Amino acid sequence: MQLVKLYQQFLSGLKIFEGLAPLALRLYLAPVLMQAGYNKLSNFSDTAAWFGNPDWGLGLPFPELMVALAAGTEFFGGALLIAGLATRFISIPLAITMFVAAFSVHIENGWLAIADASSWLANDNVMASAEKLAKAKEILQANGNYEWLTSSGNFVILNNGIEFAITYLLMLLALIFMGGGRYTSLDYYIAKRNSIA
Repeated sequence: MQLVKLYQQFLSGLKIFEGLAPLALRLYLAPVLMQAGYNKLSNFSDTAAWFGNPDWGLGLPFPELMVALAAGTEFFGGALLIAGLATRFISIPLAITMFVAAFSVHIENGWLAIADASSWLANDNVMASAEKLAKAKEILQANGNYEWLTSSGNFVILNNGIEFAITYLLMLLALIFMGGGRYTSLDYYIAKRNSIA
């Protein structure tokens, strides 16, 4: 019985910190999403061409509109996440954007975002990348300052799988259900003010 009481006190003590998890999710997602939106806006015509072209792109209808919606949602949605304003509301179109990205752009590459031939999730494309990466390293070691080139980290091959998009989607789903966070979001203070009035 004493153990149950201690556990209940522990849970009560955690309530003051319950806004930290949504804050961490918001602050992690915001720069990722804002950068993606900014890149689309900065290269609007090229992105629209890729969105619309059925041969070497996505073949989506109304590509300019789709780019504007995706870029605007990512950029301005990320800004709202930083403030914790309309968190649940903006997380819905952001989650839809991540779902579409995962299953229209990344799915054909499998799960892995970074090619790792030793992973049990490696597909044929990832397995083939090991030989290409080894050859690239060999060329760089023979013809470049390999120590300097790798001083910031190892060379990798981007596989562009669904891993990141699905991770962001799940984080956004959590925000839809949790909201912006107690004490850490404008949503909390707006709701508190309205409940007093």
